[in-house]
Order: sequence, then structure tokens, then C-alpha cells
Amino acid sequence: MSARAIMEAVLSKIKSVLLEHGELLESEVTSERAEEVNQLLAATMSAGWVEGLKSWLVTAETGAETLEKDGVTFRYKLDSEKEFLTPGGMMKLTRRVYQPDAGGECYVPLDAAWGMEHQFATVEVRDAALYAIALGTASEASILLKKCSLFHPSATAIKRMAIDMGKWLEEHEDEVLSEIRAEEPIPKETRVLCASIDGVNVLLSEPGKKKGRPTERPHEGPSREELSPTCYKNATVGSVTLYGDVPDEKKSPERLRSRYAARMPEDHAPTLKTKFEQELAETEARLDDQTVRIALCDGARGLWSYIDESPQFEGYEKLVDYHHASEHLSKAAEAIFGKGSAKAQQWYDKYCEKIQGEDGGAGRAVHSMDYYAQTAKLSKSRLRDLQTERTFFERNQHRMQYARFRANGWPIGSGPVEAGCKSVVKTRLCRSGMRWSREGGQHILSLRTFVKSNRWDAMWEQYKQIQASLTTENTT
Repeated sequence: MSARAIMEAVLSKIKSVLLEHGELLESEVTSERAEEVNQLLAATMSAGWVEGLKSWLVTAETGAETLEKDGVTFRYKLDSEKEFLTPGGMMKLTRRVYQPDAGGECYVPLDAAWGMEHQFATVEVRDAALYAIALGTASEASILLKKCSLFHPSATAIKRMAIDMGKWLEEHEDEVLSEIRAEEPIPKETRVLCASIDGVNVLLSEPGKKKGRPTERPHEGPSREELSPTCYKNATVGSVTLYGDVPDEKKSPERLRSRYAARMPEDHAPTLKTKFEQELAETEARLDDQTVRIALCDGARGLWSYIDESPQFEGYEKLVDYHHASEHLSKAAEAIFGKGSAKAQQWYDKYCEKIQGEDGGAGRAVHSMDYYAQTAKLSKSRLRDLQTERTFFERNQHRMQYARFRANGWPIGSGPVEAGCKSVVKTRLCRSGMRWSREGGQHILSLRTFVKSNRWDAMWEQYKQIQASLTTENTT
């Protein structure tokens, strides 16, 4: 079919729709009528779009009675109509269906020709719908698309797309990310690479022990020791962040970019660690030897055991997040002087300044805690709390060289991974009433990491290329 023929088909459809509503178009202009006319024009554009696409697609239809594919003979069986969701709206398309002589799965040449085998929505619709469900629920995504596009997938259809894409990413994500990293420019201002890992609780739809404060009085229902039908487990987020110089009149270096990996709860997080290390390794390979490498996390002992034992972090500077350290300092001040006291605030301010601005400041805080543990008349519980904080600083003081890091213009806070825990996981997976299967939650996290890493468009290009290559293999 020629371009002129397709154009005439489109215009004919548009004319017929508009002529059916001539009375509306000839009516007086009012705000109410304007809304109706806009709705009519949207429906008209949808009808014209679908008609043009259908007119173009049927030019690829074959009239052959038999076909050869992969050494198998297929014979024409019947014409079958199927609905496809296109950028212009829903389209009904009749296609010729072929079946192998020996029986088996049917083959639809027209579906294969335009990359729609076993698909309901076109690649453009999938792009928009999956991006939308990465940001909000399937219902919210459906409503949003209904308000601002010509195609209106249902919440159920969007969920199905997310499941299919989640499974696809589980198979192809490593390949996709390697291609993206190879083409992704490294900011020329980069001076520091900072690697961080953190965890965030997600409510799972699986049995587990209840968490929370112990019950203080009799109550109905299962005790804390009994299993609940849901439980909280730790999802894990890794961030790889590049920093530049410290801008004038600023204390912290400029954050140039952050890239994230995120996985649903898994004992010891082996999958997250593998993907995180791959991100690190492929990023490091494109940095010069002058770029400083830093591992920066909170004080979790399991994280530091992993970092200290992993060859990936050889040659890295290692630091406990300053804000996490300051929280422990605050707890020590409360244990010594009491919660909310002026002396606690004074001691806290003094030693915050020391650990942040003086070499060996963490050691001085430990000496002060020892002094008060011996001289202050503390209750057993407050003495126990002080000992807990003293142990934290004693164990981590070699990773609290904040003065040296600040003098060198390096970051001292794990803000990017903290932000990742909130923006990648909590904002989407921890809304009121939400509970997840590990597989279903991972489908959303996989999409969301591409969004929050500013890699969505690059990922989608890789998806289209891989799918196109598979389609080519299937049709040759």
C-alpha cells in the first residue's frame, strides 16, 4: 500500500467520525462544549491512528497456503482477529494463522513481522505503562495513562506487563547493564568513587515472627513468639556514586551521579553483592588511577565484614557514615547526662566537633566515655547503654577519620544510599497496606532502579534491540 493510500484511509476515517458528530461541532462555543469537542477530537485521532496503522500492517500479510520456518512446514489454518493496544488506542487486526503439519504451536507471520508475537501491547505502550508502574501502583498507572494518552491499559494488563518485564530483566539484566555502562560517559570532573550498601525493611506476604515492642498487658490474638502471616525482612540497596570537587563555600564535594542496585530480601544478599560488585568493577575500569575509591556505610558489622573480606575493596578508603556515628554519639550523651539535658547537648556538640574536625577525635570521645563511666553515678541501665556506644566507637574508630576526609574534599556521609533506600524501595514498596512476594517486589525494584539511576531510556533501547534480534532469528 502506498503512502497516499494510507493517508486516504486515515483521512476517510477521521472524516467519518467527525461527520457523525456534526451537530456538536456546529454548536455554540462554551466551556462545556469545549470539553466535549476535545474528547471527540481525541477519539477521532485515535480512530485515524488505528486505521492508518492497520492499513500499513496488512501490507505485510502473506496469502501463501504453506510456509517454511526453521525447517518446519506450516499450513494455513484460519483467519483470526486479535486486539492490540497501540499508542493510538485499541486495534482489532485480522491475521492469517498457520499450523505445523505435525501439530504444535501455531505461527502468525504478521505478528512476527511487526514484533508482536505473544504480545498484547506495542513496545511504545509497554514503555509508558512500565515506567508508570515503576512510579506508582497499577491502578494509579492506569488512571494516569487514561488521562494523558490515547491508550488506556487496565491495571490488570499493566501488572501483567510488569511480570513479563520483570522475568525478562532477571534473564537479561546483566547483559543490558554491561552495554549501558560501556556507552555511559564518566563525568570528566570525577575525583572520587564512593560505594555504599544499606538495608531497608519490606513487608512480605509470608509467615514470620512479629517484630515490635513486647506486649505489656494481656491481649487477644497470637503472642509475639507465634508466627504472623506477614513479616518484615531487609531488602538491600547498593549505590555507586561519583563525586567532583568541593564547590566554593561548600563543605561537601559535588555529587555528579549515583547508580543503584536493589534486591528483595535474601539471606546474606548474595545476588545484590554480585550485581553491586559488577557495577563497581565496570565503573572502576573506566576511571583513572588518580580517582579515590571509598567504601562508606553505616556501622552494621555484617556489612563491614563483607567489605573487609572482599577483594573488590582492596585499596579502598573505608569510612563509617558520619551521621550514623553522630547518632551513636547522641545516645552516649543521653546515657551519661540524661535525655534532653543541657549537659548532654553540650557534650554532644563538643565531641561532634572533635570527631569531625580533629585527627583521633573518635578516640577522644572513647576516653571521655571511659571517664564518665568511672566517675559518674550512672544506673545499671544507663551504664549498659554507655558501654554499648563505647564499644561501637572503639570498634570503628579506625573508620572514623572524618577530619582527613574533609581536608581531602571527600564525602563523609552515605546520603546517596540512604536516599536510594527511600526513593528506590520505601517510596514504592512501603506504602500503607502494601505487602509483597519476593518475586513480585523484585519485578518493581528492577524497573525502579533503572528509573532512579537515570538509565530508563538506555535500558529500553537495549530491550528493543534484544527483542528485535530475537524476532529476526524467529523469522529467518
